[in-house]
Amino acid sequence: MKFGYWMPIFGGWLRNVEDEQMPTDWSYVKQLAQRSEALGYDLTLIAELYLNDIKGTEAPSLEAWSTAAALAAVTEQLEIMVAVRPTFHNPALLAKQAANIDLIAPGRLSLNVVSSWWKDEATKYGLHFEQHDDRYARTREWLDVVTNVWKQDHFSYDGKYYQVADNVLQPKPAKVPFLYAGGESEAAKDLISTQCDGYVMHGDSPELIGARIADMRRRREQKGLPPMKFGVAGYTIVRDSEQDVKKELDRITNVKASASGYGNYQQWLAGTQLEQQVSLHDYSVSNRGLRTGLTGTPAQLQDRIGAFEDVGVDFFLLQASPQLEEMERFSESVIQTLV
Repeated sequence: MKFGYWMPIFGGWLRNVEDEQMPTDWSYVKQLAQRSEALGYDLTLIAELYLNDIKGTEAPSLEAWSTAAALAAVTEQLEIMVAVRPTFHNPALLAKQAANIDLIAPGRLSLNVVSSWWKDEATKYGLHFEQHDDRYARTREWLDVVTNVWKQDHFSYDGKYYQVADNVLQPKPAKVPFLYAGGESEAAKDLISTQCDGYVMHGDSPELIGARIADMRRRREQKGLPPMKFGVAGYTIVRDSEQDVKKELDRITNVKASASGYGNYQQWLAGTQLEQQVSLHDYSVSNRGLRTGLTGTPAQLQDRIGAFEDVGVDFFLLQASPQLEEMERFSESVIQTLV
């Protein structure tokens, strides 16, 4: 089992706590990345949003790709999984950027391909926002271009969304970046099982996650493709007593519909296709992280992690608040005991 974490480029994960003591600045994310290597974390996911989804659209957020390049230069082992949205990037230009970052941190760059969901963000940045299945059709072409220009020169492509003529991309990446993606619609699962290497999921129980993994494995086998890697989002609370766990849960889940990010949450629900309804409780900490159930005593978390491992989960993408202090606690109480 590998342990990853979301880089807090939004200043935190809680929609009801204004200041989580996680500054939205370079010095904090640099400190977090470097410390995480010593704590036993394997990868970090850098989300890509030009507006702050958690704290509200007026709040600051860091840009994903420049942050990823900077972190590549100041870390030694950490896999840097950076989100990318085809709507916002020309594929050949993005492939060039990604190849350059991969050469800064050889073999450590991976991409989390996201087909977008936030209409207001797109329009505020002057971009056309397409319907759900159209976004996935665009992503298919986008991936065709990106993966081919990484592997060969003099590549040409003539699609509905993208055209490339005799492309030459040099230098190539040290290693072709691993491609992750997530999504629960039929369009998403078909695309991911065909063109990606890993499937990342919002938080849920081991039973539901296991069913999704089994479904994706069947799809891969039917297409004659190699096995995928599977990851799950989770919000962690580890305490010595169940009473202390409940106290912390109460603190982070008393979000109100008047919270700054609530309107963004409504747009996310409208712009995506999910297998289950999402409650305001789920929304309070992002990415349905509480459904994963990584809250409890060290022994309870160790058992829960084992249940996910049994159904085929390869890694977690964790959130916590305040991030650095809670990652220290989780490492000492959980990661180090599983080594």
